[in-house]
Amino acid sequence: MHEGFRVTSNIFVANSDEEILSCFPAFSALRSHLQEQEFLCQVRRQQIQSYQIVALEYEGSVQSAAGFRLAEFLAWGKVLYIDDLTTLPEATSRGFAGTLMDWLIAHAKANGCQGLHLDTGYARHAAHRLYLRKGLQFNCHHLALELGKA
Repeated sequence: MHEGFRVTSNIFVANSDEEILSCFPAFSALRSHLQEQEFLCQVRRQQIQSYQIVALEYEGSVQSAAGFRLAEFLAWGKVLYIDDLTTLPEATSRGFAGTLMDWLIAHAKANGCQGLHLDTGYARHAAHRLYLRKGLQFNCHHLALELGKA
């Protein structure tokens, strides 16, 4: 979606099994390790921790989706944390992720959040350009220690 060009799309929070499963192709584009037969159970477990999915449907299928949660931290206060933001490879550069970012920012404001946070991979330059255009700033490093499967 370029400046001055608007597509008609439907943004929805995925609640039903069918809605959640309709988001799998978009999520698997970002998280290639995901298995379709385990996706719904994984999302349902994460929902216990306030995880939600918002999706953008265009021309009958989900083109872009985001996994997020409202959480409270000593460091940041109440924030909307984006776990995942993804778009189908064939649908990139059409403004779908930007439209979801706008929805997420508005949702954070409507829920009294002090901020919106996400982690991003170092080499995801196209994503970085979007985040910077939306006003996000690089302000910390995320460190991790892989412990293997539990």
